[in-house]
Amino acid sequence: MGQDISRSQFTRQDFWRFQTRLRRETAQLADWFREERFAPASGVGGFEIEAWLVGRQGQPAPLNQIFLERLADPLVVPELSVFNIELNTPPLPLHGDALRRMHANLENLWQRCQRVASELGAAVMLIGIPPTLRVQDLTLEHMSCRERYRAINEQILSRRRGRPMELAIHGSETLHLTHPDVMLEAATTSFQTHLQVAACDAAAFFNAALVSSAPMVAVAANSPLLFGKRLWQETRIPLFEQGVALGGGERSDDPGYRRVSFGGGYVRDSLLELFVENLAHYPPLLPVDLRAEPAVQLPHLRLHNGTIWRWNRPLLGFEADGTPHLRIEHRVMPAGPSILDTIANAALYYGLAQSLARMQPSVGTALEFAQCRANFYAAARDGLQAEVSWLNGARLPLRQLLLEELLPLARCGLLALEIDAADATEYLDIIAARVESGRTGADWQRGFLARHGPDFEALTLAYLDRQRSGRPVHEWVC
Repeated sequence: MGQDISRSQFTRQDFWRFQTRLRRETAQLADWFREERFAPASGVGGFEIEAWLVGRQGQPAPLNQIFLERLADPLVVPELSVFNIELNTPPLPLHGDALRRMHANLENLWQRCQRVASELGAAVMLIGIPPTLRVQDLTLEHMSCRERYRAINEQILSRRRGRPMELAIHGSETLHLTHPDVMLEAATTSFQTHLQVAACDAAAFFNAALVSSAPMVAVAANSPLLFGKRLWQETRIPLFEQGVALGGGERSDDPGYRRVSFGGGYVRDSLLELFVENLAHYPPLLPVDLRAEPAVQLPHLRLHNGTIWRWNRPLLGFEADGTPHLRIEHRVMPAGPSILDTIANAALYYGLAQSLARMQPSVGTALEFAQCRANFYAAARDGLQAEVSWLNGARLPLRQLLLEELLPLARCGLLALEIDAADATEYLDIIAARVESGRTGADWQRGFLARHGPDFEALTLAYLDRQRSGRPVHEWVC
């Protein structure tokens, strides 16, 4: 959930000062757009992936502090709960053998994490939501020891006037519950890709990310269970949206302006529109005084942006020489099932984004935003069985769309980036096999329960065994 802070208690004066600085920094960002100050480099990709620490019986293991101390790697950091960690790999220019290098970097880091976890009697698990997770695991006692997490929890509960979080998810089964804090968010572990883009192309790439969200969430679905209930194919989506909802604290009646949302529309001209939206529609949660940080890096604007969790989020970063750059964070995919599946998912996204961003007429005019958003939630709910609207106005099964149109588009996009053709074929063939078989991580988990009954411990251990094999999920047997 972003950079740490030094305290969690704030005054009304803190909020006023922060808002003033945020307004000033947003104006500075607008000047940068007018002056074309951003790095021209485009086509740089990276990602972060969240993971679980689980014990020998597949139960979440509250070990991230000692695990991180032993691993001592700045690329692996804590997440919201003591059960979770986040793995990062260096960004790479998206050409040549970039996919293979991403694969090797993640595999090496994951194997080192597994060795350290094993020394602690645990394992690292890449999955959206562990089948063994219990609601009693998600308590403040299991929050990682960072002031940022404590402050977000306090601020969200303050905006809700102390009312508990309310969760209502209707899927194959129905789950209704209330929870006293934001720890429900800890259940939602993700695979988040980053794509650096030139400012002149950023609007087209952001809109391409929005249109890609439905096929990506369906093909990567790996979160069909929560607290023993069979819910959406990708239950992370409603869980995260409801797990940190501010209620009446902001324009929650408009789904485009909730703290976690698909957004309110396409970007028209530039990513500046989203940062202006941040200022206008999202009250600060963490009004920290960051004047000790370089003002030229717009620290208050970046901190504020980090407390707004759009499924596709604009990011502002900086080159080594201080030149600002723009990135798009695509947040719809869960972690897992295997490292190979993860890189295949990244390949599909990078290729699709490249092709859709260059399409004429633009995807923002060829598909109404309301249909784009409806596609996303249908795909999260029904996975590869969803039916969606597409650019030509037709409605068709998502599996058909992927096989007949999106996979060829992704291949063209990867080749346009000059990704090695053999690598493009290898990773996209994994996606094709997954789509043809219908065997996503979510489908495999449901199939295991159908065959073996509701033994969530056995399901988790079987999942871990197959994940360790390194084989893609479409080859897993129940």
